[in-house]
Amino acid sequence: MAAGDAGRRGTRTTTAAVMVPAVALSSGKPMPRVGFGTATATLGQAEGHAGVTDAVLRAIDAGYRHLDTAAVYNAEAALGDAVAQAIRAGTIASRDEVYVTSKLWIADAHPGRVLPALQKTLQNLRMEYVDLYLIHYPVSLRPTEGEAAGSAVVVKKNLVAMDMKGVWEEMEECHRRGLARAIGVSNFACKKLEHLLSFARIPPAANQVEVHPYCRQNKLRELCREKGIQLCAYSPLGATGTPWANTSVMDSPVLKQIAQDRGKTVAQGDCVITKSFNESRMRENLDIFGWELTDDDRRKISDLPESRGNYNFMVHESGPYKTVEELWDGEITAGHCIQTALVSSD
Repeated sequence: MAAGDAGRRGTRTTTAAVMVPAVALSSGKPMPRVGFGTATATLGQAEGHAGVTDAVLRAIDAGYRHLDTAAVYNAEAALGDAVAQAIRAGTIASRDEVYVTSKLWIADAHPGRVLPALQKTLQNLRMEYVDLYLIHYPVSLRPTEGEAAGSAVVVKKNLVAMDMKGVWEEMEECHRRGLARAIGVSNFACKKLEHLLSFARIPPAANQVEVHPYCRQNKLRELCREKGIQLCAYSPLGATGTPWANTSVMDSPVLKQIAQDRGKTVAQGDCVITKSFNESRMRENLDIFGWELTDDDRRKISDLPESRGNYNFMVHESGPYKTVEELWDGEITAGHCIQTALVSSD
């Protein structure tokens, strides 16, 4: 989302909601193809609980039924309140009408901490289960006692290798207990995904990764298709205004021309998790069905140079991934080193 969107909230109005088609996963109920994301540039600090709650209510009014959050977003409690309010208002009949995704943060990506982390997420959401629970990154953060890191959520010197087998076994236990109707991963490139598949008793249902016209992920897309894993796109518009932004998308003359030719905007296309707290953009992001790109459009997009916005946050000389190539398995290794208070090297 654009960082300034949260400041443009007015009186919430209800209009006809858009019906969003869903896709079947290997487990759980079908996932609506377009979701509403709650990650913001300040991880909820600028927007506050009320701001996030209001934005989620607007999204539900607009027709979003897939709601995406994570422990690190500081938005789980607000999302849960919004769903409860929408039920009371009659916008939705029950919790079962929404598809809720949350994610295991790297500080809890250790054997013995996965189940308690999900239980905390469910407590925040005030729900009995999530529809999809994802490992946020293929890395862990060393547990620390009383170490202050200011506003940083990633202290790079504390990054350690994940016990992937041990963590995934506990993810599977969450699934068996019915606390997560489906389980999956996020930010896993091909080699890491194949390693997980080599021992998983329950294969991941989804892999949520950065995907947009400048980060097309064709190799990973093909692997996921082959293995029956749903690829979920985040930052489909490049996440302008966030520390993980790739401004190439919204600034692209090629994409602007294609959008103009199709009578659309750059913010419309093949996307899954959209993030805007601006109501008109929420609805615009849902208006992506009933049209398609031409072969010439696809050729122009395939010629765009690829790069990542989510680039090197988990890379450090003392960590398990010392280079961008190691983190992303050599796939799309161009990007920009962005400074943010959310990540500390010390």
